[in-house]
Amino acid sequence: MSSDFSRRDFLRYSGATGAAAFIAATLSACAGGPASTGSVGAGTNKDLITAVIGYGNDQSWDPTQTASAFAVAGINHIYEGLLDTDPITREPYPALATALPADLNATTWSFTLRDGAKWHDGQPVTADDVVFTFQRILDPEANVLTGNFFRTWLEEVKKVDDRTVELVFKLPFPDAAPRLTIAKIMPRHVFSQPGAWDQAKGGKAVGSGPYRLKAHNPKSNTSFEAFDGYNGPRPATVKQMNWLTIVDPAARVAKISGGSAEAQIADNIPYANVEQLQKQGLTVEGGKGMNHMFLMFNTGAKPFDDVRVRQALHYAIDKQKMIDVALKGHGTASSSFLNEGHPDHQRASVVYDYDPDKARALLKEAGVSDLTIKLMAVNVSWIVDCLPTIASSWEAVGIKTTLEPQDTAALFTKMDQFQDYQVVAAASNPNQFGIDADLILHYNYVPGGLWMKYAHWDGTEDAKKLFAMMDEASRATDKAQKTDLIHKYLDFVAEQVILYPVVHNELMTAWDPKKLSGVRAQPYPGVNLLQVKRT
Repeated sequence: MSSDFSRRDFLRYSGATGAAAFIAATLSACAGGPASTGSVGAGTNKDLITAVIGYGNDQSWDPTQTASAFAVAGINHIYEGLLDTDPITREPYPALATALPADLNATTWSFTLRDGAKWHDGQPVTADDVVFTFQRILDPEANVLTGNFFRTWLEEVKKVDDRTVELVFKLPFPDAAPRLTIAKIMPRHVFSQPGAWDQAKGGKAVGSGPYRLKAHNPKSNTSFEAFDGYNGPRPATVKQMNWLTIVDPAARVAKISGGSAEAQIADNIPYANVEQLQKQGLTVEGGKGMNHMFLMFNTGAKPFDDVRVRQALHYAIDKQKMIDVALKGHGTASSSFLNEGHPDHQRASVVYDYDPDKARALLKEAGVSDLTIKLMAVNVSWIVDCLPTIASSWEAVGIKTTLEPQDTAALFTKMDQFQDYQVVAAASNPNQFGIDADLILHYNYVPGGLWMKYAHWDGTEDAKKLFAMMDEASRATDKAQKTDLIHKYLDFVAEQVILYPVVHNELMTAWDPKKLSGVRAQPYPGVNLLQVKRT
């Protein structure tokens, strides 16, 4: 069967759910759905930056838990860590703390809080807030997402006095400095109240950063206003920001197009629209990094418990066609879990180059025939563009395939309820948290972590073997030894292919250079406007 898909083919392979999602998105774009109605202000207001984000704003806003592209980007404007990092270079700088650590190899780091730092409700930031935040991050019962990046090396955080805290390490860990930006300090007096963490998940945000949350309208927009009480290193550059959530690509491009465009900047620009926007005078630039589409298998469901089946499904995918057709050349077939530009990248022991004959042989060896797959997927626009190639590739090796793209929040609600599924395709980019390999792997692969529970792989002997390998690498202090151990566990991840990239792609950001200065395209979803100015 040909892998050249028309819209009719897409709907046929999508089935009822996928077709409904496609039609709903089209009608929403034509009728001016919720994303269109959330806009405020005009494009000529120099006190306002209007941004278009190509991801939903209706997932968790709890800084200790969320991986939502929209929420993480917004949180970086609302909250501060002891240290924060530059969004592009990832170099750490003092945020709530007054200085960087003097000795990166020390096992105790002491920080003094910025004098006069205030929460958005006017209360002072204290050492108690820092201790409160890290207690939640390190609490095995809470088991929050950000804990995956700290528990290996951080023992505890202690209060010395009202403005001084001490971080006690389990071992020397020089990579800790950029990690501290992940731990956004939260006010104890707000989030220690009953039900407060659920409120944070739903959009309640009280930080110490340059912008405060003004209004949050799920599936429409989130607005921010400058915080007059901020006295830190990166103050607000405008009085207001309004971020529109527009998942539909046509509606997203329309918001930034033309001389009367309401928005000045948009992320997740479709590759097919790059030249059009450039001809209108917009700057469109890409960022390459860990952004990828992955497949995750339910190893608790047969035949996906068999590594040969998982490998076969990766070998079967015509990645070059996906890159050429869906990504318009802005992608690279994965040759490791890490993207090829990463400092620790090395071609894995198993690389899933397009090989349908090998896919058929592995399926036969596993005793699998007449396999039917429902591929659930997020409705992120570029992911949806990639799905037909997967369907046609799997059909070509005898696998009947139905595509089920759906709202990201809806899909992961099903995952959180541990509903039954076979395979999921989604977008991911751990670079929104950091860039070192140890961090990237601890985003997905961690004992007791949600991703491993989603995959029903947690607790298996293979999982225990991987976690032991990762722990050994985390504890290595010699750089060469650490790199060697990282490559060994990356090979094991590639061989097991539980949750694994298909392609790494380039993310495109567009902005009007006549209205904004200081923009830098980032290689992970969302935007960072802390140093961007209206002109």
